[in-house]
Amino acid sequence: MRTVLLRSLRSAAARSAPSNSHLLRRGFSSESVPERKVAVLGAAGGIGQPLALLMKINPLVSKLSLYDIAGTPGVAADVSHINTRSEVAGYAGEDQLGQALEGADLVIIPAGVPRKPGMTRDDLFNINAGIVKSLCTAIAKYCPNAIVNMISNPVNSTVPIAAEVFKKAGTYDERKLFGVTTLDVVRAKTFYAGKANVPVAGVDVPVVGGHAGITILPLFSQASPQANLPEDVIKALTKRTQDGGTEVVEAKAGKGSATLSMAYAGAVFADACLEGLNGVPNIVQCSFVQSSVTELPFFASKVILGKNGVEKILDLGPLSDYEQEGLEKLKPELKASIEKGIKFANEN
Repeated sequence: MRTVLLRSLRSAAARSAPSNSHLLRRGFSSESVPERKVAVLGAAGGIGQPLALLMKINPLVSKLSLYDIAGTPGVAADVSHINTRSEVAGYAGEDQLGQALEGADLVIIPAGVPRKPGMTRDDLFNINAGIVKSLCTAIAKYCPNAIVNMISNPVNSTVPIAAEVFKKAGTYDERKLFGVTTLDVVRAKTFYAGKANVPVAGVDVPVVGGHAGITILPLFSQASPQANLPEDVIKALTKRTQDGGTEVVEAKAGKGSATLSMAYAGAVFADACLEGLNGVPNIVQCSFVQSSVTELPFFASKVILGKNGVEKILDLGPLSDYEQEGLEKLKPELKASIEKGIKFANEN
């Protein structure tokens, strides 16, 4: 998969080149790239700021709207100086939320508190659930047709919260609501490439299930290129992928979570959504969506992205015995997290 950063650097280099190669690679002429407004909610935070930077250098973005409860005008002023296509506007405070959202094609939500050492998922839920509910209520009012990329944790619960809010508002389109699980895929690719001793750029590893702990299930049996790693290595890679967030939290020693890698993963997924919106064919990503792949109402698996969001949800494919066992183990925990989100949305 082409990275946003490399493609955007090529875009910058193309200023003095005879052709706009980054646009031609997408199958567009410079005149036909659609106008796309992207709103980032939580843009002054640890994920939001690097994500704002990465979206500013994405040539598919024409308007970049940055929102947070405070601090956003400064972030907007900073990234607005970057000599790329998009116009940037910063909005701060609830009274400016509507203006930030109006006309958005894509809304990315990294808002809320990050995980800290010793913090349980319940602690995270108790703070972020209310924030997500409030933001989604505004999305339903001001940009009901936008694609929504949910980054705020716990994603296994915040996506169901968003779905319930949109249902109550009469705006729910299950094709347009995504839980961003791309960081799990990014980690699985990186860790697998290291053990398989292959270039990471050519690696693909599907990751299914959810976006927390054992609900994260990397399908290394479907990885390409296949390296036929021994089972003990596969188990260790699975555990490391599941615990990747904790690894970063502990390495930062209480001074942050996986903000930079999450911003990168969020930008990769947002870019894929924009490509799908613009009609680029065969855009496949893993994401946590409303699904009938399993008996659970939401599940992460490979999806094909298109002009209306989810075009098709792909089956899980053949699983190894270890992966099948992991699938059955994750279901009760994922089910409980989904139900917790639905209950919160309906009771608050």
